[in-house]
Amino acid sequence: MSRPPLNPEKTAAGIIVDPQTLQRVIPQTRRADGSVRKELKVRPGFTPQEDVKRFRGTKQAQMDASALPKGHIVGWVAPSTSNAKPKQNSAKKNAKRKEKRDEKKNNTAGEEPVRDNWEDEDEDDSASKAPDAGTDVTPVPTDTTKSPTLPPANKLKGTAVVSSNAIQKLAADLEKLSTK
Repeated sequence: MSRPPLNPEKTAAGIIVDPQTLQRVIPQTRRADGSVRKELKVRPGFTPQEDVKRFRGTKQAQMDASALPKGHIVGWVAPSTSNAKPKQNSAKKNAKRKEKRDEKKNNTAGEEPVRDNWEDEDEDDSASKAPDAGTDVTPVPTDTTKSPTLPPANKLKGTAVVSSNAIQKLAADLEKLSTK
């Protein structure tokens, strides 16, 4: 048998269950002058007037049980607090949408994804574009490690700011044109 809590709950009349004796008692209290009232035992089965609840008939009890709380809006359903799993199909669609959004964020508008090996692409482009039989083309060696120098930003008045990727694409296009 479990023991009652160390700080038992009081009824309206102040009756508690003594944790040592498991009897109902009114605990000792201190008067205003400092003297102490002794603890009073409560006979088994006795219910003081303060603890007696108001009589409610069966119909009244049913009405009280089904009554809406104060401030409740009729027709409004509180959101469920349980962790209900979303529908399978909608969850899959939402996951795909999220992946597409993430890809869009990673690949900004109009830019290609960065490739791991740029040298392979240049070889593929030069092999696919064979020179005409009648023309003699000799490639001009260019130093790709140097990037074109730009004047400081304060001297670029009235010009648009261009992203570094766009500059790199333009430089690559210029190199291709100079090799042709």
